[in-house]
Amino acid sequence: MNDFPIFKESKIAKLSLFVIVLGTVFWLGAVHIRDVISNAILIMGTLEFKPNINPMVERAVMGLIAKSSIVVLGGYITVWIASIVYISTTRLVLKKNGWLLMSAILFYFFTPVEIYTAILDGRMIFEDLFAKGDLVEFRKLLIHRMAALAGAPRIAQFSYYTIIAIIVFQPFKKQ
Repeated sequence: MNDFPIFKESKIAKLSLFVIVLGTVFWLGAVHIRDVISNAILIMGTLEFKPNINPMVERAVMGLIAKSSIVVLGGYITVWIASIVYISTTRLVLKKNGWLLMSAILFYFFTPVEIYTAILDGRMIFEDLFAKGDLVEFRKLLIHRMAALAGAPRIAQFSYYTIIAIIVFQPFKKQ
């Protein structure tokens, strides 16, 4: 039982790993909730809004999207910080554990993409919480957010799920 690698880690590494798992659940869960909410007002497979949406309903949906973006941002920042703490405190050596190195590269490679989309999310959150909540501005921000960087955020999302598979199967591990 004590041969399992997690039992050999320091308390800080164990705590940061727990924070990574918890933050990932909130972060990726909120990403999916935001996508489902966004699809409620868009025509399937397009970036066009459904016709004849009641403005009050659309405003409520935009508010939900902005609020879910708060959870997305909080979860991502939490996972980003906790992952740095874990990598710096773990007993696992990146040279011997290629799966950990590959996971870190995949995660940090998309940091600029996440920063760019976080700025767009921040503008949407500001519009929802502090501005008058103009629907035209919300629509511009939502479309800009969904089409940002020619789909790089979607590629990033796929790489995050690849990281989960890499962590589970741990390829490139030297004995």
